[in-house]
Amino acid sequence: MQPYQNPTYFLLIALSFVPIIIANLCEKKIYWYQTLISLGFLTLSFGGIKWHQGIALIIYIILEVILIKLYFNYRMRLNNSWVFYLAVIISIVPLVIVKVTPAVYGGQVSIIGFLGISYITFKIVGMIMEIRDGAIKDFNLWKTLQFLLFFPTISSGPIDRYRRFIGDYDKKLSREKYLDLLEKGIWYIFLGFLYKFFIAYFFGTLLMPQVAQNALAHGGLSWWLVAYMYIWSMDLFFDFAGYSLFAVGTSYIMGIATPMNFNKPFAAPNIKEFWNRWHMSLSFWFRDYIYMRLVFFIMKKKLIKSRITIANLGYLTLFLIMGFWHGVTWYYIVYGLFHACAIIICDAWLRFKKKHRQQIPSNRFTKLFAIFLTFNTVCFSFLIFSGFLNTMMFHHIMK
Repeated sequence: MQPYQNPTYFLLIALSFVPIIIANLCEKKIYWYQTLISLGFLTLSFGGIKWHQGIALIIYIILEVILIKLYFNYRMRLNNSWVFYLAVIISIVPLVIVKVTPAVYGGQVSIIGFLGISYITFKIVGMIMEIRDGAIKDFNLWKTLQFLLFFPTISSGPIDRYRRFIGDYDKKLSREKYLDLLEKGIWYIFLGFLYKFFIAYFFGTLLMPQVAQNALAHGGLSWWLVAYMYIWSMDLFFDFAGYSLFAVGTSYIMGIATPMNFNKPFAAPNIKEFWNRWHMSLSFWFRDYIYMRLVFFIMKKKLIKSRITIANLGYLTLFLIMGFWHGVTWYYIVYGLFHACAIIICDAWLRFKKKHRQQIPSNRFTKLFAIFLTFNTVCFSFLIFSGFLNTMMFHHIMK
């Protein structure tokens, strides 16, 4: 059963969460029951016809937890950089295989793949890096498994951090604080229903097929293609934001304040601010664990003198990796490069604007124009990301 896709799934959540709600209202936590519920929902997601994914998940978790434990034991004694790099590389090998296999074998899915492998991998890499930094000072097998296999977020995030998650997992909330979480959690779930099953359905199911057909029929640049760009962007946002609200709302009811994933991204005044609002748990993960560490490494080794050049190289690296992560396909890679270039241009503009702030007007119109420009830039990037241009190209060739 796909998480958050049908009424039965939500009914099971409502029924199974009653003891959790009662316990938290009594300022208690029933860890054994939460574990039982998690196992139940994981079985629903990875059992039945998806049993092979369940086997792949079990083997993957066993091997990755062993890797984390071995690196933790090593880090308590020594701190060789190459051992750290090796641990990170080994941890991401399964994900790389899963992403590369379809490109190499003509769309064939890897036998070691399963729903949510990307997001669990991000959690594991984050743990290894925090162990290296000395931020994680003890290894607890039970809590590590609870963190990695937390069912509300396992399929598509949001991506949590180990120490933040464990802080919530261990904490017994007061009745007032839990009531606040419970209220927000229920609100987020109902808002998710509006986003995913009404608004996203309107854009993705009712509008998109006909608009796509018309765009293909006209071929090339047309108003139907422009319409498709906006409709696909709206469908992507409301579908994904709806899912994220379900995950966050479910987590809140369990007493875990999972980070939000979206914060009015289409109201961002520039592309840099957009990435502080869009899929935030992913963009912050890439920022903290790839961009910042690459920049720090280059500066520490004095490989490049110019801070601007270092930042630009960091953006290119970050978004290229993000593009390849989505899939080894030209439009995902171009999407990544597009956003890297957009942020580099944005940074240059912000530096220029800061230097000439007295000469550049700043008023309600300029702010609205900045939002309008950013929104259209993002929508165009989503048109690239959608792969529809690729579909149009092959449709034209086959005519």
